[in-house]
Formats: sequence, C-alpha cells, structure tokens
Amino acid sequence: MGKRVFKFGGASVKDVQSIANVAHALKTEGHEDVCMVVSAMGKTTNAMEVVVADYFKAKTDNKDVVEAVNQSIAPVVDFHRAIIDELFGDRADQVRADIERMFDEIVGFITWNKSLNKSFIYDQIVGYGELLSTRILSAYLAEVGIDNTWYDVRTLIKTDDSYRDATVNWEATAEKVSSLKEARQLIVTQGFLGSDTNNFTTTLGREGSDYTAAILAYALEASSVSIWKDVPGVLNADPRYFTDTQLLHQISYREAIELAFYGASVIHPKTLQPLQRRAIPLHVRSFIDLSAKGTTVTGGAALVPQIPCFIVKKNQVLLELATQDFSFMVEQHFGKLFNLFAKYRLKVDLIQNSAISFKVCLDNRFEGIDGLIPELETEFKVNCHKGVSLYTIRHFDEKSLRVIPKEERILVEQRTDQTLQVVTYSE
Repeated sequence: MGKRVFKFGGASVKDVQSIANVAHALKTEGHEDVCMVVSAMGKTTNAMEVVVADYFKAKTDNKDVVEAVNQSIAPVVDFHRAIIDELFGDRADQVRADIERMFDEIVGFITWNKSLNKSFIYDQIVGYGELLSTRILSAYLAEVGIDNTWYDVRTLIKTDDSYRDATVNWEATAEKVSSLKEARQLIVTQGFLGSDTNNFTTTLGREGSDYTAAILAYALEASSVSIWKDVPGVLNADPRYFTDTQLLHQISYREAIELAFYGASVIHPKTLQPLQRRAIPLHVRSFIDLSAKGTTVTGGAALVPQIPCFIVKKNQVLLELATQDFSFMVEQHFGKLFNLFAKYRLKVDLIQNSAISFKVCLDNRFEGIDGLIPELETEFKVNCHKGVSLYTIRHFDEKSLRVIPKEERILVEQRTDQTLQVVTYSE
C-alpha cells in the first residue's frame, strides 16, 4: 500500500468547528502514510484578491500602496487571529507569531516589488491564504494528538513562470517529492501553489488544490486520492443552478475528464490526467457524513447511474467573426485566431463555423477580451456578446433540454451524439 493523499477544501477549514471536524475525520480514517493538501480557509482567497485589487488601485491613484494594503488586509488578519485565539487560547503565542510573520512578508513584498506583471503580483499575495491555513491546522492537529510535519509545497512542486496558471515541471517535481515517500507521519501541505526556477510563488489556477493533490499522488505513486467536500460526492449538476440533482456513484476517468473539460465544478480540469496515468482511484467524499461512500473515479463504467449531467458556465463571451470582404474562413484565419486566443489567455469552450463566419464561446477569466478585440478588428468584422451563459448537457435526452431557461435567448446550439451545448443570453 502506498500513501493516501487527502485534500480538504476551504469549506472544510472555514471555522473552528470545521477544523475540529478535520481532526475527527483523520482519526476516523487513519492518518499514517497520509499526505494532506489543504486550501485557504473559507473565502480567504477571495479576500486576498481584494487586497491585490486595492494594491493596483492605489498605484493607479498614486496613493500609498502599503497603507492601502494594510487597510485591505486587516479583515483577513482579524479573521485568522480570531480562529487562532479560539483554537489555542493562552497557548497561541507561537502560532500567532508564525501568522504575524506571514502578514509582515506580504507587506514586505509590496514595499520592494518593482514588477508590473499583474499575474506575478497576484501569485505572490494570494498564495498566502494556503500558507496561513496550513500553519494553523498543523499546530491544531499536533495539539489534539495527531503528529504531523508541515511542508511548504513551493519547495516540492516546481513550475514554469506562467503566473496564475503555471505548468508543472514533472521531472523536477518528482525529484523533490521523492523525499516524502518514506515518511510515515502525516504530512500537511498546501494546495494551489508551486514555485518557479527563481523560487517565486506560482499558482495552478483557481480551485487548483485538487490538481495539487493529483500532482503529489502521481509523484508519490499513491494508492488513492480522497477529496473531502461539503457535498455527498459528484452530483450530476450544480445544485446552485439546477434542481433535483443526483449523486453519481461511479465515473470513469474518461467521462470525468469530459465533465471537467466542460466546466463541472467538483473536479478541477487538470486533476484527472496524472491519476489516470498511474490508475490511481479518486474518491470524492463528504466530510459531513464520513460513513457515506461518495463518488469513485476510476476505470470501468462511464457513469453509474447513467443519467444526463448538466453544467453551466456563466459570464462567458461569445464572439461572432466574419471576414471583411465576405471571403471564406480558411485555415490561415483559424491559425491566427487560436494564436490570439492563446496570447490573451482566453479558453475556448465552443466553436462553430460556416463558410464565411466563425462563432466562438470564450472563458474570459484573465480578462483578455478587451485586448483581443482591437486586434481582431484589423482583419474581421466582430460582434461581441459579453455575459452569455454556456449550458452543456452530457448524455442528453429530450426531457433534459427543459433545464435551459425559456426567458434566455439561444445564440448558438450544437449537438453531438453525447453532448448538447447551448449559448444563451438574458436580455
């Protein structure tokens, strides 16, 4: 039996009771030969993104950036201090000192930073959320009798310098992680983070802690990965947007990769590939009900039960393009377009083309669309729809089509034998 890798997300460490529940889960499931990956507490990543935004606003307005960051980060400081005080009481001095040092490091970075690279600055600041949560959790676990070793994952996962969406250097990472294979004591480390060749912090994309668990599992040749969530497992739809959701008991690697590609929120899109390569089973389980089996992703049947799966991605961008002289859209046009999408870090979710037109639905999470459009307009007629929704239904039937709101106008519809995709717009 190799190591097991556990991943606990932000909801599982959002407050004192949740942290105590993590300790209970570890005692119930066993924690020897476990590597535990932990996210930032609750909504800390969102709060740290506000800090980044306020930093840039202060620079734009020629205000004191240190003062702006100190004001912006104060709620984050207060949140973590309150958790420390409640967890440790009068034994909190060492943990509090560790946390204060980390906040000082953030302000120190702001003071000396000369870079204008927004993604670089984002990673150096936002990445502290996971470092804070794991320091607190590691100390608490030791306090309740769970011996553990805290590791800075940035010394383990090496990446390139594509900040906010870094690419893993698998060879360098495997070499760094190999030192953990013989450790029997619980390992506590961070999700979401890595470091480049200059040891600057990189991040693996939002919700990248699942991917971290898969990277470490691959390098450790782990026996399994368990992602602990506040839902029963992988559902056939996001209950925030759809009613009457059902639990999927079994998903094949292939089907899970398809669902992740289309935007299913429970599993990070990059998580499945390294697990599939080593045939490492992935379990998605509830930390609320430890007796529930949840969902297993492995080889075998595509879906159990075999039912439609619904995915919606909000706030996407639909571009409708045509050549200015109404000539055919040909290969040289497509090559240029996809190079531009890559340049502005726009993820392609759907494409549809005819002889003289091309429609593409894009994920604009890096906000590159406003830079892209002027370049497109030099060669194409451009019609841009912002704020569209992309609905994807895997294994659709006629009944499943009713989930698309009738009040939304359909801009694009595309079907294959397994998948229906519809782009809609609320007017």
